[in-house]
Amino acid sequence: MIPSDKLDQIISRFQFLEAKLNGGVDPSEIAALSREYSELEPVVKTVQGYRQIVADIAEAEEMMSDPDMRALAEEELPELRTALETAEHDVQLALLPKDAADGRPAIMEIRPGTGGDEASLFAGDLLRMYQRYSEDQGWKFEILEQSETELGGIKEVVARIAGDGVFARMKYESGVHRVQRVPETESGGRIHTSAATVAVLPEAEDVDIQINANDIRIDTMRSSGAGGQHVNTTDSAVRITHIPSGIVVTSSEKSQHRNREIAMQVLKTRLFDLERQKAHDERSESRKSQVGSGDRSERIRTYNFPQGRMTDHRINLTLYSLDKVMQGDLEETIDALIADAQATMLAELNG
Repeated sequence: MIPSDKLDQIISRFQFLEAKLNGGVDPSEIAALSREYSELEPVVKTVQGYRQIVADIAEAEEMMSDPDMRALAEEELPELRTALETAEHDVQLALLPKDAADGRPAIMEIRPGTGGDEASLFAGDLLRMYQRYSEDQGWKFEILEQSETELGGIKEVVARIAGDGVFARMKYESGVHRVQRVPETESGGRIHTSAATVAVLPEAEDVDIQINANDIRIDTMRSSGAGGQHVNTTDSAVRITHIPSGIVVTSSEKSQHRNREIAMQVLKTRLFDLERQKAHDERSESRKSQVGSGDRSERIRTYNFPQGRMTDHRINLTLYSLDKVMQGDLEETIDALIADAQATMLAELNG
């Protein structure tokens, strides 16, 4: 049975937020209060549904003592008790501790791993897969920095994904993605294995990270056009080095001002991620690490093209629909990863 006082506290807090937002609130508080209200609203609806079933069971049990209503109560009670089990589970899920970063936009970084040109081409395939998935979700996918190989593969790409619940779903993509296929560059028809790494970081907000000006070095680099009227070089590309951590970020948009903005945002995000990883590592010493926030050097998924198979090794999920997956159909995989993470958290809380 779920503690009633805990549910009372949630509903009281929701009612307080509702009254506050309806009664006029300081403009500086609106964003934070609205965010908390929208996060609590589905939880409160789940709790109310659960309590309604509890009340219906109590009413049906009272009807058992009435000879005229007994038959109806005997018919209703089994269905209500089954519904109660489902409702209890839904409430437990709704009450699980939330990652404070789940609602944030994400910075995604994709880089080729072992495998040379084929790894770079596969990194490009992953980029397009995530672009299509983001489009299907109604998210905004913006490439911040991208460098390509001569064959059209990816040396490195940094993108920003914005929308509802981006990090909550995309955080499970961090890790090593392995591909098995016959490369376009392979004349003998042999299957090669190569890899690309994906890192998904919650975007930092200004309040998360304060960077001391003395801790960074900003270098402006020359970038040149393709010739003709653009043959003159201009100071546009920006590289920022964070001296204490050794993190280096670059941006080479046409606008130098925009480059600084992008590079600083990516730097803050990486530093914020370092802090989150440190806190996670400290917590993991006393409990099992959950899916989606573990070691990014871990091989998480294999894409086997000859067999049309995608396998996620963390949850032993295999789908024989690789063509759809590469077109951005990641819903089933990400839903399964979220369900596994929730089941792990429930087991830890109940254990």
